[in-house]
Formats: sequence, C-alpha cells, structure tokens
Amino acid sequence: MVRPQKKRSIAFNPLVTYYKPRGIPLAQLEEVILSHDELEALRLKNIENLDQIICAEKMGISQSTFQRILKNAYKKISIALIEGKAIRIEHTKQ
Repeated sequence: MVRPQKKRSIAFNPLVTYYKPRGIPLAQLEEVILSHDELEALRLKNIENLDQIICAEKMGISQSTFQRILKNAYKKISIALIEGKAIRIEHTKQ
C-alpha cells in the first residue's frame, strides 16, 4: 500500500508555464512536464540560495524527499535542453 503524499507548501506561482525551443513548431515537439513541486525546489535552492534542509522545511517535506524532487527537476530540464524538448509547468494535484 502506497503512503499518501504529504501536502507541500508552494510559495511561488509562475506567470509563464511553457518554454519551447525557438524555430520548431509546437506540433513537432515532445514535452517534458515539470511539476510545481519541482519548480519550487529549483527556486528555493538556486534562486534563493538556501541550504537543502531549509528548503525542505519551507516546503514541509523531509530533506531526502526534497533531494529526490530536485534531482528529478534537474534531470527533466537537462533532457529538455539536450534533446530539444518543450518544458511545460503543471500544477500538482493535492
């Protein structure tokens, strides 16, 4: 049985929710979906320059969960950049 996901605190709502490579029609692109959790983790760690423990506290999750979310975000963004995919930011259902 899967444990229910803990509600996470997200203090940022992006104005732009889609990025795509220039010059390629949207119909020809594959998408990488970045969750709000992943975007918030990136913001706290890279923009606010906070320690992972503090980031995790701000999101109301454990440090290991924060690390896993951050790792997934980095991987998705790397795939999008290297393989020329679009990035869509999607609300997490809680």
